[in-house]
Amino acid sequence: MLRRTGATEEYLQALSGFEASDLFDEPTKAALRLARHMTDHPDREVSDALFSDLLRHFDEAQIVELGAMIGLFHYTNRFNNAFGIEVTT
Repeated sequence: MLRRTGATEEYLQALSGFEASDLFDEPTKAALRLARHMTDHPDREVSDALFSDLLRHFDEAQIVELGAMIGLFHYTNRFNNAFGIEVTT
């Protein structure tokens, strides 16, 4: 889907190592940390350290919105996978 919206191969390759990449600014890295946490540990709360990191870049309403969007994409992906739905743009 990212390719269809114009993401470059360089950008896509950098996602897996976003912490070391210069392609992402600090707010984006914080948001990606939240996404990684919610993906890898869906049964665990966000740590105080991660929440503090997020607060350096976003207000609480923005953090809630980030979490809601990440959760929505998790739901959508699981639903689409369960029913074999192909994502289109």
